Amino acid sequence: MTKYLISFPGAAMNVPQEDFAEVGEAARTVIREAKLAGVYVFAGGINDAAPPLMVAADGAVSHQTYPQTQELNGGFCVLELPSQDAAIEWAAKIARACRCSQEVREFGYDPES
Repeated sequence: MTKYLISFPGAAMNVPQEDFAEVGEAARTVIREAKLAGVYVFAGGINDAAPPLMVAADGAVSHQTYPQTQELNGGFCVLELPSQDAAIEWAAKIARACRCSQEVREFGYDPES
């Protein structure tokens, strides 16, 4: 089984405020389905109110991020699935629930993770 990251940036979710509760419940329904199917690993959303911190190799901490990840926000889940096709099927469920496209990325295999 392979782990897949299914995610979207916050800006992709263009949902009217009055629909947020409905979209949130639809997304939680898909996550509950993933848990029941035994494929759920982890899910969540990046907290935009908590700015990122950069921790250097020497332990020094600064209030910054890599320029390439400044737009890393939104929601994500990690599912453990038998194939890329299965990941695409789950991404489609999440896309319908969240009303926005989802990006699918495969984690490299690590026998200790």
